[in-house]
Amino acid sequence: MQSGIEGSVQNQGEGKLGLVPLIGLVIGSIIGGGAFSFPADMAKVASPGAIIIAWIITGVGMFTLGYVFQNLSQRKPDLDCGIYSYAKAGFGEYTGFNCAWGHWVSSMLGDVSYLVMLFCTIGYFFPVFGNGNNLPALIGESILIWGVNVLILKGVKTAAWVNVLTTIGKLIPIFIFIIVSIIMFKVNIFTLDFWGNMSTNLGSVLTQVKGTMLITLWAFIGIESAVVFSKQAKVRKDISKATIIGLLGVLVIYVLVSLLALGTMKQAQLAGLKSPSMAYALEYMVGKSGAIVVNIGLIISLLGAFLGWTLICSELSYSAGKGKAFPKFFTEENANGAPKNALLVTNIVTQVFLIWAFFAKSSYQILYAIASSAVLVPYFFSALYALKLTITKETYTAGDNTRIRDMAISGLSVIYAVWLIYAAGLSYMLLLTILFSGGILVFYKARKEGNTIAFTNVEKGVVTILVILAVISVYMIVSGKITI
Repeated sequence: MQSGIEGSVQNQGEGKLGLVPLIGLVIGSIIGGGAFSFPADMAKVASPGAIIIAWIITGVGMFTLGYVFQNLSQRKPDLDCGIYSYAKAGFGEYTGFNCAWGHWVSSMLGDVSYLVMLFCTIGYFFPVFGNGNNLPALIGESILIWGVNVLILKGVKTAAWVNVLTTIGKLIPIFIFIIVSIIMFKVNIFTLDFWGNMSTNLGSVLTQVKGTMLITLWAFIGIESAVVFSKQAKVRKDISKATIIGLLGVLVIYVLVSLLALGTMKQAQLAGLKSPSMAYALEYMVGKSGAIVVNIGLIISLLGAFLGWTLICSELSYSAGKGKAFPKFFTEENANGAPKNALLVTNIVTQVFLIWAFFAKSSYQILYAIASSAVLVPYFFSALYALKLTITKETYTAGDNTRIRDMAISGLSVIYAVWLIYAAGLSYMLLLTILFSGGILVFYKARKEGNTIAFTNVEKGVVTILVILAVISVYMIVSGKITI
């Protein structure tokens, strides 16, 4: 049976995706609202020196993760459901489920953050939408959710190429910002408080670097998108090429945007800009026309990102259903081969998250921080599985010199994932126990449908601890002992 979001892809490979659309999926999924918010988001928590250190850590970490996904796609071509299948193969059914669940929840929260930022940006032109989280915005966002639902039901091939076109559109204002920033860049502004010693609210360099981690992680979520769509590639080697090419291009763009901005305005000025801060920074440099160009580009960017992540999200829940981690309800398709039930549940839950964000008055930054925290679990176990293969020598022949190299890279990837968990902080980790507890009944139903034991003895212990932590987390949030 065809993959749920392959559209009308034929068995002979007709209509499958080549290198260019796969790169488009990677770049389109990675570049969402993050780049357009970098100037203020980064300036609020770090100085230029700390930001450079943060990008070095992020660059190394993300390239190791990119290599992990590339290596796993080649060594385990049968595991073509991406990070869910890696965790399941390496660490059991329940771990695999939690990785699929974490990625799914993260994707839906990401969609909500994109919607809030989208209508916040539209609010620049039509003030009725305010900051993207009022009633008119909620209505517009809901219409968009279900409009995209209709588009995807017509087949992924059309939707994927729409994403490629939006990727091209979003890069134009970013390149304009980079070019103008280079022209306006002043070394004396950039070096004025290079390590943040003059600022009273930034803290130590380590604190500053930690403060950027969820921002930079959110900026790169989507690195695994080519692997998620692996069954749709015309040539399997294109998966790894698309991941590395997309990652390298995005990294260069992100570094330029975040650092050049600090050479055009003082840090305190940047930190005080409204979202999307790139637009207001360009307005400061060249006038209102700059903000208009960036805001139009951001609208295009967020539409593409929302579409791309809805595609990924529906594929994740569909694949988890096919792998019997999610109930079989998620595997039903329509006449075009689209996963109608997986898509329906995805958009219903996204709608619920959107309504929750409306009543909680959650900002774009809060939503992407939660989404970034949720995706840490599947990223960690993917890296750990790659390391496990090198230790057990599975897929490696005697005398294979690449094993030591792969062990070193996957080991660095595990360390990076652990560092991210540490940098995220206790509040977000406790919140995740609530989100992951919500999946326990889903996994239980799926296992009962397969007439198999729901939880092993070890997994029962994990579930018990998870539920206890979730209850404690709810109490601490309600009582105000921790804040998000």
